[in-house]
Amino acid sequence: MVDADQTFVIVGGGLAGAKAAETLRAEGFTGRVILICDERDHPYERPPLSKGFLLGKEERDSVFVHEPAWYAQHDIELHLGQSVDRIDRTAKTVRYGDDGTLVRYDKLLLATGAEPRRLDIPGTDLAGVHHLRRLAHAERLKGVLASLGRDNGHLVIAGAGWIGLEIAAAAREYGAEVTVIEPEPTPLHGVLGPELGNVFAQLHREHGVRFHFGRTLTEIVGQDGMVLAVRTDDGEEHPAHDVLAAIGATPRTALAQAAGLEIAEREHGGGIVVDERLRTSDPDIHAAGDVAAFPLELFDDRVRVEHWANALNGGPAAARSMLGQDSVYDRVPYFFTDQYDLGMEYSGWAPPGTYDQVVIRGDMGRREFIAFWLREGRVLAGMNVNVWNVTDPIQKLVRARSRVDTDALADPHVPLDRLLP
Repeated sequence: MVDADQTFVIVGGGLAGAKAAETLRAEGFTGRVILICDERDHPYERPPLSKGFLLGKEERDSVFVHEPAWYAQHDIELHLGQSVDRIDRTAKTVRYGDDGTLVRYDKLLLATGAEPRRLDIPGTDLAGVHHLRRLAHAERLKGVLASLGRDNGHLVIAGAGWIGLEIAAAAREYGAEVTVIEPEPTPLHGVLGPELGNVFAQLHREHGVRFHFGRTLTEIVGQDGMVLAVRTDDGEEHPAHDVLAAIGATPRTALAQAAGLEIAEREHGGGIVVDERLRTSDPDIHAAGDVAAFPLELFDDRVRVEHWANALNGGPAAARSMLGQDSVYDRVPYFFTDQYDLGMEYSGWAPPGTYDQVVIRGDMGRREFIAFWLREGRVLAGMNVNVWNVTDPIQKLVRARSRVDTDALADPHVPLDRLLP
């Protein structure tokens, strides 16, 4: 039973936390809503940090979830630049801020997100080594890329995942020289597998990016505190003026772990274990966004998804669950990217080893196609590249879990809706 005397606390001021606060008010909750954010900026969305904002195509103010005045207008108690360092589940309190302020909660949402993995090699203390996770990182990197472009400078990127590739594309648009070091045989190998990873390798090569696959960084070489070059495990040295570490992210679970909440195994992405209503092992504590490892019934698995749509939809779902509504979180994972003239959307879940067939509909050479990953004739995931308005039927095919005619699936003249049972 929810009443006006209750206090709901949200820890984490990203998209998931901000959308959860918005949903609580939209659903009629009149109690206290406290949003605690360890960044000094108001809650913002992260995709522009490696896309439009980084390229100078979007203004800084465009990244924020709400205008600053929105929080006071909706009676949201917003605490910026404040970290929560303790949850007492018995007393139902959180402690935050430099003065150790205690606040009692009736329901608590952990939306603490993830943080970039760090390179564990010599030279990471040099001035030209960068990560990208926060708005401040993007603002700094924007200036770095512009400078590299003007001076024909070299950027070395460790990692050919989504962040690494998006920044490679941005750096080339600024005119910088770009080298990508990746231990896997193709970009995005752990997400798309080799078949589609090569599409992105070719795209970037056409725009002048140099790849070194099957290699890892072993040292960043510097002089007078500045980056000069990098060394790889084959003994080669590559020129560099700046280095970006884009080797993945780690869920920020320390607070939850210290409170005794269940944490997922590494094979399930780590993260805080939640049920289908985003409740943790403590029924009064929920988790959403990058930090939550939720059950994906469609695939009989538990996953942790680090993409915008998960925060956008997971925050509101957690808020409704906190209110006692019968809100089941069962979204098909979705993400998108824009690199050069390639736009892509991906729906589903098909990491390497889970599928036995890839079906292509359209023209891969022109990079206008849809790729489908199947297992035993059932669609696990679909990726539309420069083909639009097909996300809904792709997601319906994923949800249907029924065998499809693969010849018809590959035929662009057969409407996708016709393949549904």
